[in-house]
Amino acid sequence: MTIDQGLILGILVALLGLFIWGRFRYDLVALMGLLAATLLGLIDPKDAFSGFGNAATVTVALVLILSRALSASGAIDPIARLVQRGSGTTVGHIGGLSGTAALLSAFMNNVGALALLLPVAIQSARKAERPVRLLLMPLAFASILGGMLTLIGTPPNILISAIRSESVGESYAMFDFLPVGGVVAIIGLIYLVVFGWRLIPQATGKENTERFGMEVYTAEVKLSKDSKIYGKTITEIEAMSEDLDVVIVKLIRRGRNYPSPPRHEPLHATDHLILEGVAEEIDRFVSDFGLKLSGGGPTPQEILKSGEAASMEMVVQQGSPLDGRTVAQLRFGARYRVALLGVSRQGKPHRGRLKDFRFKAGDILLLQGAAEELNEAVARFGALPLRERDLSLGRRGRGTTVLLCFAGAVLAAATGYVSLPIAFGVAVVAIVLFGVVPLREVYDSVDWPVIVLLGALIPVGGAMESTGATGLIAYSILSIAGDMPAWLILGVILVATMTMSDVLNNAATTVVMAPIALAIARELGLSADPFLMAVAVGASCAFLTPIGHQNNALVMGPGGYRFSDYWRVGLPLEILIALVAVPAIIIFWPL
Repeated sequence: MTIDQGLILGILVALLGLFIWGRFRYDLVALMGLLAATLLGLIDPKDAFSGFGNAATVTVALVLILSRALSASGAIDPIARLVQRGSGTTVGHIGGLSGTAALLSAFMNNVGALALLLPVAIQSARKAERPVRLLLMPLAFASILGGMLTLIGTPPNILISAIRSESVGESYAMFDFLPVGGVVAIIGLIYLVVFGWRLIPQATGKENTERFGMEVYTAEVKLSKDSKIYGKTITEIEAMSEDLDVVIVKLIRRGRNYPSPPRHEPLHATDHLILEGVAEEIDRFVSDFGLKLSGGGPTPQEILKSGEAASMEMVVQQGSPLDGRTVAQLRFGARYRVALLGVSRQGKPHRGRLKDFRFKAGDILLLQGAAEELNEAVARFGALPLRERDLSLGRRGRGTTVLLCFAGAVLAAATGYVSLPIAFGVAVVAIVLFGVVPLREVYDSVDWPVIVLLGALIPVGGAMESTGATGLIAYSILSIAGDMPAWLILGVILVATMTMSDVLNNAATTVVMAPIALAIARELGLSADPFLMAVAVGASCAFLTPIGHQNNALVMGPGGYRFSDYWRVGLPLEILIALVAVPAIIIFWPL
């Protein structure tokens, strides 16, 4: 092992450790790795930021913008309405949602596909009086499976194509992933629709409120002398609100917590109450008794004066400006014209002070405000609305225009008339000129942490190749494998990639594993394609944890899932995929 090989492998191990630790966001970790490799002389300084101009990075950004346009224009609305009407049985309900998610994910970002169908799933669960937790995990998994079908369905496929172009001089075409991805997706969907949802544990106690797709929220309110319950006891308040399903779980007086509030003492004007209940009941309680929200923002009376009052539930995404920050740090009252009515995590209410609540991906916020202010908040917070609302006024009805632009770009790239980034770049310019996505929102459509991750890791992957580190790893693996048949080595690569993807971002997994797979193929004297396909499938199969894929994290809160619920459903799915994918790869991409 040379010094350079030792250094780049040390950086790689450090990166993997920091990714798994999760203390720092993955884009910062990737940038640290890039700078470290550059300062150590492993990457030429003039090539340090070449990854940001890589075709794979540009294509991912353009796909995200087009996904936003498909959503904002209402192009997919007819499909969503059709799915909502076909929810008679549980199997039919899950099958309709999952099949649609997989199909949409083949041609748009899979997070965007989930964002479109998440409100539909929750609304239809309420109407069918069916546990929403039975729908959301299959929906998230199906959106991941659908990304395997085409070149643009998921970042790993785009990266694999770029890596193949650099290694053998030719990239993959639009539908080269379809034979293997189609087999895996179909088998995975059959499992989810017929068996998978039955492995999801039923909720008990307060979590049963999500049977109708309703979250239990925590709200913190403060009294004033104008409040109708000022001077009243908790016993009197309960009598006044006996028709409201709201529970007073804690009293906070002069900074002191009373987990068991004194029931017969009059409330003071400076007291704070911690409430638990579903959205509508908390809303009524606050409005009826003239209370103020400790989460900040305008009062219900101020909202009514400013315009049409509304409330909205939304889920925090990874990379959102809310992620990792507390309610106190956000200062809702000073910065935003919406009020934070309540919060919920994994289907359970937060029992502490609302100002100390630190948001995480998957948390659900209950906001109140004027309708147009709520629509603006969705974009500013980087969150997904959980109730179907028109958030793109003036853009609906342009779905045909967007579909034509998108279809034209796909056709031009598939026929080889122009490269994929150029085709999608023209489509993005067209939808901006048509006003479907305003120019100011184009940049908001891009998941910049993912772009930074890709731009930083691509040169690091190149350094592994140029120093010979990937060849060293490949030689070590083959030494351990001994006389194992090639198909079994292929299976080991797929399972190793799949395991890594459960704890790392799928793009990072691809950048690490693809060069190793290529080196192993060269050592064996075999075609690179089956080994690259194994990495593509494995990187897209993150079903064991909520942190392996953003879609898994997004449904954790609305579904009220525990960490263990993912491997309960995902482990059989990953085993099934490994058993199906290896022979499918060998059939369609012979060794």
